[in-house]
Amino acid sequence: MTIRHGCFFSYAHGQHTYMSKFKDDLVDALKCYLEPHFDNENELFVDSEQLGGGDDLDSKIARALCESVCMIVIYTPKYEAHGYTRREFAAMQLIEMERRQWYTLPSHLIIPVIMTRHPVGLPPQITGPGMYVDFSRYTLASGELKTNPDFIPDIEKIVHRIAEHYHCLKRSTPPGHDCSRFVLPEIPPEWRAIPPPHFPR
Repeated sequence: MTIRHGCFFSYAHGQHTYMSKFKDDLVDALKCYLEPHFDNENELFVDSEQLGGGDDLDSKIARALCESVCMIVIYTPKYEAHGYTRREFAAMQLIEMERRQWYTLPSHLIIPVIMTRHPVGLPPQITGPGMYVDFSRYTLASGELKTNPDFIPDIEKIVHRIAEHYHCLKRSTPPGHDCSRFVLPEIPPEWRAIPPPHFPR
């Protein structure tokens, strides 16, 4: 197996400035701070940058996930409502289960980044694994994430986790592991297995 990407970006696409600017700012910040950690790998796999119109999306996405060190989930309520993003999430869970057989993982492979909170709270799939990073205070007036002192500690936390996994994976990947055989799972069921809180009238 060849590591080609430091991190796979999983997110729901947006048509307007708020969602697209947050994604672009986060991508830019992470590329800047991840670059010193990698050899020849791309810092990130972002579908809007690396997929073309004629690509077989399922196979390209599956391979990119398998060849990535970790996955960042940009969580918005829209994320959990989309079947394709849930498939990406489920795929990285399968990859995590497989990698646990090769070495002791220092932490989970999925790193949730909260852009917008759901009005009834975050789903257990996001909060359950432990660490998530909350950027919900981000606005269009926040400026660039890579130079904003309010967000740099969270950027550094994400970078540290990706770099830690990178060095573990470089030392531990069994020879001959073939990412071309990995496929995306079918659309998993809706996320929220727990009912939303009941509010009195």
